[in-house]
Order: sequence, then structure tokens, then C-alpha cells
Amino acid sequence: MTTTLRHITSLILTVFLFGHSFAQDTATTDFFSHIKNYDLSTILTADSILAEDNEDGKEKIKRAESLGFIGDDYQRFFIHFVSIIQNPTNPYEYLVYGKSKVKETICSFQGNITIRQARTYKNGDIPSYKQGFATCDVILYEDKKQSSTGFIKGTLTSYFIIDNKGKFRYDALSFVADGFSNNKFIGTWTSYKTKISKKCNWGDYRIPESGDLDIGAGEFSVDDKYVKNGWTNYKLAWGTYPETPEVKQARQKENVQWWK
Repeated sequence: MTTTLRHITSLILTVFLFGHSFAQDTATTDFFSHIKNYDLSTILTADSILAEDNEDGKEKIKRAESLGFIGDDYQRFFIHFVSIIQNPTNPYEYLVYGKSKVKETICSFQGNITIRQARTYKNGDIPSYKQGFATCDVILYEDKKQSSTGFIKGTLTSYFIIDNKGKFRYDALSFVADGFSNNKFIGTWTSYKTKISKKCNWGDYRIPESGDLDIGAGEFSVDDKYVKNGWTNYKLAWGTYPETPEVKQARQKENVQWWK
């Protein structure tokens, strides 16, 4: 979940970054021929991110696990990429291994993430940085030997920066701004057995195209009518105050590394 920075950061800084982010010139330059020289897995599997602003303020933050849903009832969907390796024979392709979880069912998967487009903004949030995004095709195959499995297919958009030292990393320049998100996936999960497809989306800190599931302004917040669909512990952990022993226990559960 988000850290103290998102809860306590001053209103002035939030407004500045929010306004600055949306004021960013959306004109972009093609970066596809260059993206192969960088490793996108550093964005997709980052353990920590560096939240910073135009005034040289920086804070290293533990990156939260992605939030996701599956189906029209917004059942909570967990996904964790255990390993992402850039294909040595095709630098635009990444070989993926990970695990997904719905309710108490955990499935392993393997697949590919393939970069189809990469662009950088002509005018980013920090002039000395190059700021951009990569759009990728994703196909993930859950293990057919496990029960209730299928494949996931869709499009992933990841936002990156190349800082003034030439380092390629996760774009968290507007971390404190309302609506901040990254690694946004929009797609479907299709059952091997029934061939029926369901919406399946996820993202860092917010979920794209999540309809009325997310009613939060500053950060992700679940509408009460969907809490029963796997979001009960999340609601207790991050949407309940004060910090009682039950809330602390719920937060500990949110931080369990279920994929191990």
C-alpha cells in the first residue's frame, strides 16, 4: 500500500505536481528503436521507486503490489511477476514467469511481454529527464495442470524516465498526485475449459477502466458494494481508521508474499 508520503505530503506540493503533470505537453517523439537498449523489467519488477519532484525532493519508497480485478463483479485479482527476462535474441520481447491468485486459488503462469510502441514526451515534468512510456502486448498462460486455469491477453502500458545520469527507471515523478498509476494492464482472462472470457485489469496504485469499483479521489478506494468480492481485508487495512490491532493485522496480511 502507499506510504506516509502519500498520506502526509503537503497540499501545496500535491497541487503543484498534479497541475504540473496535467500541464505536461502531450506531444511525443518515437523511441521504439531506442527502447531495445534498456531493460523494461526494471520498471515491471521494481522493488522500490524513487518519488521526486522538480524541487529536488526525493524519497525512496517500497513499491506496492499491483491492484487488479477479474469479471464484471470486480472480484479481486492478484498478480505477481516472479521473473521477467529480456530475450537475448529479441530485445523487444520479455520472457515472463509469475503467479496469479483469485480468492484462495493460486496459479503459476508463463508467457511473453512484447514492446509494440515506445515514445518520449517532448516536454516532461523535469526538463533534464527524458520521460516516456512503452506499450506492450501481453500473453500469459496459466498452468493447464492446475484447476480453474486459463490465459490472460491484453495491453500493458509502462511509464519510465531516463534521469540526468542516464539511468532508466520507474516514473514516479508525480507519485503524490491524485490518480497516480503505472504498469497499467487492460485485457481478458479466458478459461481453457469453457472458453469464456472475463475482463481482467490491473495496475500499480490504481486499476485502469475500473468503473465504479474505485471511488477514491486521492488514492484507490473500493466502493462498499464490491467489498465482499475479495476486498474485505484491503478495506480494513487501508480504508479504516484509527489504526487498531485489527487494522495492523489486516495490513500485515496485505503484505504477505503469497506467491512464495
